[in-house]
Amino acid sequence: MILGLFRKKNNNQAIVDRQYAALAAAARMPELYERLNVPDTVMGRFEMLSIAMILFFRRTRASATSGQEIAQEIVDAFFQDIDYSIRELGIGDNSVPKRMKKLAGMFYGRLEAYSKAMDTDDAEALALALQRNIYPETSAPADMSGLAGWMMAAESHLSAVAEEVIATGSATLPPVS
Repeated sequence: MILGLFRKKNNNQAIVDRQYAALAAAARMPELYERLNVPDTVMGRFEMLSIAMILFFRRTRASATSGQEIAQEIVDAFFQDIDYSIRELGIGDNSVPKRMKKLAGMFYGRLEAYSKAMDTDDAEALALALQRNIYPETSAPADMSGLAGWMMAAESHLSAVAEEVIATGSATLPPVS
């Protein structure tokens, strides 16, 4: 009982869980892999989950404090999920922190690169950034213009989502059209 006094109370946990599940489901839409040239691999899934988090994070940057707080908790849940997945893949405990640091760097690098292109509404620059990140070692990467277009549409979709929807963890990403 006394240990409960030292635990962090998270009143947003149900909201965070609901929103993270919705974003993770969006990142697993088969059309992303079948029609938009995202490889259906562990890293391809990481890329799409990162994109879903980035889109949500960008939407909530203009939210009230509670929306930004929820967004940060969702990004934290994302990294906890990545940590769990790495361990499930059989990576030893000693290697996990090093890999997590690398994946965090990759995520924040993508946030910066994608935001730069999206802030200027430059779908071509976004497609090139996606190619560099999703196909880093390929001499002839797949065309990422469809994914860039979907991301632009998803950002527009999210910008129209009411604050009340964000506050309840009920925001969704649009389907691939």
